[in-house]
Amino acid sequence: MASSIISQYHSLKDNHNLHHLDPYYVHNNTQILRSHSSSTSISVGVLDKKPHFSDTLFAPRNLSPCFHFLDELCEIRDLNSVRELHAQILKMPRNKGGSSSLATIDETVMRYYLEFDDFVSAIKVFFVGFTRNYLLWNSFLEKFGSFGGDPYEILDVFGELHKKGVEFDSIAFTVVLKICLVLMDLKVGLEIHACLIKRGFHFDVHLYCALINLYEKCWGVDRAYQVFDEAPQKEDFLWNTIIMASLRSEKWFDGLELFRGMQLSSAKATGGTIVKVLQACGKLRALNEGKQIHGYVLRRGLVSNMSISNSIISMYSKNHSLKMARTFFDSMEDYNLSSWNSIISCYAGYGNLEDALDIFQEMEASGIKPDIITWNSLMSGLLLQGSYKAVLANFQSLQVEGLKPDSGSVTSALQAMMDMYIKNDELHKAQKVFHRTKNKNICAWNSLISGYSFKGQFSDAEELLNQMEKEGIEPDIVTWNSLISGYSMHGRSEEAMDVINRMKSSGFSPNVVSWTAMVSGSSRNKSHMDSIRFFGQMQAQNVRPNSTTICSLLRACSGQSLLKKGEEIHCLCIRHGFIEDMYIATALIDMYSKAGKLKVACEIFGRIEGKTLPCWNCMMMGYAIHGHGEEVISLFNKMLKTGIIPDSITFTALLSGCKNSGRINDGWKYFDSMSTDYNIVPTIEHYSCMVDLLGKSGFLDEALHFIQTMPVKPDASIWGALLASCRNHKNIMLAETALRNLFKLEPYNSANYVIMMNIYSALGKWDDAQRLRDTMVAAGLKSPGVWSWIQVNQTTHVFSTEGKSHGEEGEIYFELYQLVSKVKKLGYVPDISCVYQNIDNNEKEKVLLSHTEKLAITYGLMKTKGGSPIRVVKNTRVCQDCHTLAKYISSAENREILLRDGGRFHHFVNGKCSCNGCW
Repeated sequence: MASSIISQYHSLKDNHNLHHLDPYYVHNNTQILRSHSSSTSISVGVLDKKPHFSDTLFAPRNLSPCFHFLDELCEIRDLNSVRELHAQILKMPRNKGGSSSLATIDETVMRYYLEFDDFVSAIKVFFVGFTRNYLLWNSFLEKFGSFGGDPYEILDVFGELHKKGVEFDSIAFTVVLKICLVLMDLKVGLEIHACLIKRGFHFDVHLYCALINLYEKCWGVDRAYQVFDEAPQKEDFLWNTIIMASLRSEKWFDGLELFRGMQLSSAKATGGTIVKVLQACGKLRALNEGKQIHGYVLRRGLVSNMSISNSIISMYSKNHSLKMARTFFDSMEDYNLSSWNSIISCYAGYGNLEDALDIFQEMEASGIKPDIITWNSLMSGLLLQGSYKAVLANFQSLQVEGLKPDSGSVTSALQAMMDMYIKNDELHKAQKVFHRTKNKNICAWNSLISGYSFKGQFSDAEELLNQMEKEGIEPDIVTWNSLISGYSMHGRSEEAMDVINRMKSSGFSPNVVSWTAMVSGSSRNKSHMDSIRFFGQMQAQNVRPNSTTICSLLRACSGQSLLKKGEEIHCLCIRHGFIEDMYIATALIDMYSKAGKLKVACEIFGRIEGKTLPCWNCMMMGYAIHGHGEEVISLFNKMLKTGIIPDSITFTALLSGCKNSGRINDGWKYFDSMSTDYNIVPTIEHYSCMVDLLGKSGFLDEALHFIQTMPVKPDASIWGALLASCRNHKNIMLAETALRNLFKLEPYNSANYVIMMNIYSALGKWDDAQRLRDTMVAAGLKSPGVWSWIQVNQTTHVFSTEGKSHGEEGEIYFELYQLVSKVKKLGYVPDISCVYQNIDNNEKEKVLLSHTEKLAITYGLMKTKGGSPIRVVKNTRVCQDCHTLAKYISSAENREILLRDGGRFHHFVNGKCSCNGCW
């Protein structure tokens, strides 16, 4: 076998001779050596009539007439008597006893040699005779060490025998390679491999497998792949070995590809291999592959294998397919403790504590007593819910049950105590718990570092990291990821990237958690393009995203209405089997709703089985931002019929639907039912929705009264909603009331000044408008930038009141002039009241043409053909004139226009808008 590995070996060693294996001494009483191919054992020795060894590892079994013959020879008194009887054994008739008896004699003689510290002789017996039973080689190695022998002596003696010309078969070489693996001695393994190739030795499957395992552990799995590729015949055992080697090295993709190749070759996987590849499917979130392996298990009738069945449950759980995990669990004919633990961990891992506790009770009712793993799973689930007191109560319960807490239990309890203080802004108490903890492990350090990072106290986090390193505890991947997550979550992406670079310098490769923290943090801080950029870097480093990454990325696309990028991610979800993940399906609904493709969002929603509450909420909110209040209410009623109980987010969606469609009576109905029917205390967000609903509908006095009688203190969102409504209805008195309160709550928000100036200007109060403008300038405030953008051929074109103008501005204005002239003939009249400047009417018409949404819509008409929809995003509320013009354009050009402004969607078709004037 002309192995490419050996060419690499040549660079380490100049020749193939086994001089490294030459013995460091030769025993004075070297026994006569014969080829291992001889039909009889070379070892000699006798069995003491009364063995005085306390153990029975090498005790004689199945005594044959051969042993009765040996009993008559002499007694074992010392090493010389062993050697004397050894010589007599050589003279024994060859037909004394069978091969099993000879093997048993080998075991016995080896044991006696070990007792009298003649390790070399014991090793020689092991190699020349005992290797017929090579499966017991590990037992011999363990026994050899227990008598004080140095395992390297085994390799030295092998070298001696080899040098003297003893011919060994593949079993002997397999055993030596296994010993090299135990000793992590790659050099000897390479020498043996080179020697065998040079001599044209026949490699059997066990020898190939021994080489694969040695190279994987000592030289890297890529070298193991080379050995596998060079094997002329790939038997079942060889396939299983290379797959296990791949998965041990965390080459999850490679392992699954090898498993696929194994299927095509008709080789059969062992139960252990199936368990491992199912674990790989869980780690990779490879649901489709996991389903295929599940099918393979069913075809081979292996469902009764409890380890495999439990791994199937775990695989579905890690792929967020709780329903499939439960369905499979319920289909099992038998359960063991691991089965129950798997399904409990499945629910607890996603915070579904009620289901986890129900199964826990079923388990106890069936007579299965929970173990420490069961309790740890429940505590992990409680931690996810932030139920810190319950974690500590469970920690006490497991001790009452007589179970000894392990590191997982202690870590959960410690983390619960520290998280409880951290989340309640009592870091000083968390510090006390930390400092009082003796023998702090890495988990304790990580908990506090994570706490500091979570709260944005990065100097404390970095100082603790330095202290940790001074005390000899090296940061692990969790430590680094805690810092990355903290920096990113607080909008400090540059510092987060710096941590990634420090992490690399420490020998760690950023994993999916590291990059997901970058993607998620940017998305959370509305730095949506940064989120997409970090995802690109993640892909460039071949780090496979998980469902959390995808959800964060889809959230970024939702925030920016990036339909094309969202559709790309949807395709990625399909390719990688994420599409059935409930969280991702919900995120897709949100993305398509906010990108203006409500129909696609509805289709995804309709295909989901076992819809969760967040899924229903997301679809209702999608209808709400498009102004489809009736559909929101209809969906709410359907949800109630399924038995799902609404939460506060459900009512936010309901009230948003009502305010965006002007349904005042329904708004009051659902607001009142929150507390009366569902025991949900309204939050400031619900109050803001009601103020907005009343104000937009013209009930400004009622809105003010509502604010004044609220049981919670109104914040800027409440007064901001009232101020915006006052602009719609030109109510100066209430607007000034709202503005006074806003000045107290957010004195540096220039948007409030601008809205009030617009109200003054609309009513011709130019002096008041100028006074407010002077106040704003004196405070050092600037008017907030207004922009609109449109994507054309994957390129985003931004039209802004500030900064650089568009490169095709001249052509755009020319087309817009032509368009306005065209629709004026259809009845369009410019609404100059939307211009808040003290200039003549002709100039006001010119100003109207510069509104950014008009420019974006015109550019879309210029660059898109075939009647495709025009999709525009604007960061502020669309003005009345732009809204009117968009309706005329949709009719005149027969084009569908979707305009997402600061609060909702406007869908213009055939001269009408989906908002029906409620905006």
